[in-house]
Amino acid sequence: MTSAPPLTISLLDYGAGNVRSVRNALLQCGYPIIDISTPQQILDAQVIVFPGVGSYHCAMDVLQQRGWEEPLKQYLKADRPYLGICLGMQTLFESSEETTVGDGASEVRGLGIIPGKIVKFDASTRAVPHIGWNGMIPHQSSPVLRYLTRKDDDDMEQKEHEVYFVHSFFAPLEERDAPWVLTRTTYDGQEFVSSVQKGNVCASQFHPEKSGKAGLGFLRGFLESVQDGTLSNTKPLPPTTQHTQLVKRVVVALDVRTNDAGDLVVTKGDQYDVREKDDTNTAENGKGGVRNLGKPVGLAQRYYDEGADEIAFLNITSFRQGVIDDMPMLRVLEEASKGIFVPLTVGGGIRDYKDEASGKVYGALEVASRYFRAGADKVSIGSDAVYAAEEYYKSGGKKTGETSIESISSVYGVQAVVISIDPKRVYIASPENVADSNHVVVKMEEDDKKGPNGEQYCWYQCTVKGGREERNICAVSVAKATEALGAGEIMLNCIDSDGQCNGFDLPLMKAVSNAVSIPVIASSGAGKAVHFTDVFKKTNVKAALAAGMFHRKEVEIMDVKRYMEESGIRARLI
Repeated sequence: MTSAPPLTISLLDYGAGNVRSVRNALLQCGYPIIDISTPQQILDAQVIVFPGVGSYHCAMDVLQQRGWEEPLKQYLKADRPYLGICLGMQTLFESSEETTVGDGASEVRGLGIIPGKIVKFDASTRAVPHIGWNGMIPHQSSPVLRYLTRKDDDDMEQKEHEVYFVHSFFAPLEERDAPWVLTRTTYDGQEFVSSVQKGNVCASQFHPEKSGKAGLGFLRGFLESVQDGTLSNTKPLPPTTQHTQLVKRVVVALDVRTNDAGDLVVTKGDQYDVREKDDTNTAENGKGGVRNLGKPVGLAQRYYDEGADEIAFLNITSFRQGVIDDMPMLRVLEEASKGIFVPLTVGGGIRDYKDEASGKVYGALEVASRYFRAGADKVSIGSDAVYAAEEYYKSGGKKTGETSIESISSVYGVQAVVISIDPKRVYIASPENVADSNHVVVKMEEDDKKGPNGEQYCWYQCTVKGGREERNICAVSVAKATEALGAGEIMLNCIDSDGQCNGFDLPLMKAVSNAVSIPVIASSGAGKAVHFTDVFKKTNVKAALAAGMFHRKEVEIMDVKRYMEESGIRARLI
């Protein structure tokens, strides 16, 4: 008896965000893919996967402009196999309050398959976007979830499993939508629909392609159910009062640069000095060679296998060149995304860029698009964000729509834009001694954080160009301005702590995370597992990042997470 030929997946790629990872995840599951390019291909498809990344109105605009909206509605109403991801789920609803841009902004109409409206999280009581790993409570048994069941200590089946979310808008739990709700999730007291299924139509708010083995299991469960004809075999489950919890993320950073031979390597140093101190690996210019801790793709794969929740590639030489010339870094992302199914952030050179050879100018949006197409989920903006913040305050808080932050977030969504802030301490004897009233002054409680003359106060001065140039603006001010401009997350460094392994700068982390409603990632200074628990317990940061301690294998990722769990801080354990 011959087995049935594998399904061919029809991918509805509307051109925004990192679809490469979805492709790689589907290929990992063993299914061929074709791209939908005509309305007729929608009607002829065996199964459609719609990965939506970016803004609601952009997705609906493309569906309408390409003539895909009506065929897709016809396909869905015929109860044919469909998997929507993120916006691919949200567009199933009647509308969204994620408005169009401009003076005539209004709610955006969706496909109208599911009753109800997509709404925004209340940022006054929680960080928005909802970014990170959270669980799911099933409302139905479904073959889609076949690989997500696991046994607890009493050998009972448990359906809750952590998957990766990144969104500001959500589908609220409504009684009329009960037949559709497959799973629900809790975010700081707000229950929302995290996946839907009715018949052969299925969709998830989370990103299975970024949810590690759990996400791949979800995709396999869906595709195998389509293949064997069991997809619609769902049954309601008894109600439960269980809730889920967003876990704290452990992020690994890879500082990537070219060495003197022109090869890309992962490096690390003390306060941005990445060259060897002795005569080993000496370059021709007489300086110590660039410290080489490994190849970017190989190290990133190791960290994925060891349980990293996110991986950040920070291109620390890109301020000297543009991404258009930086093909090796693009290839790193392309290769890494083939086998790494957690979020990938890339930073360095996200700005308007002029090709000196041709004279052509590339906008920041086009630069970011190159990275997204290569496999990045987020881009990290550094120096350009400081300049944008300065202009924002100079104009009295007016938005131009032309900054890199605004242009990228308007197309890809705020969750795709991370702001990397690199400040250094400027000590003062008392708050009255601050030169600029706009500088937020912080009191240093710990002796080792006080100034050289015992100063108890400081403000955090932002730097640009890899820490080489100081600007007259503080970290808190930059964080607040960039949030207003459309950033979705802050990666908060401290030059004074970088490479010191004495812990994160807690006063800085507390000051910034208390000043903004978007999530903050603590960076610079981690050397022990306890440094992670300290920053999570004493500040409002949602994630913490380390590099050297993991590169040198001084501490393992899972050791950090187990220590967090033992200290009462939820972590994603694999």
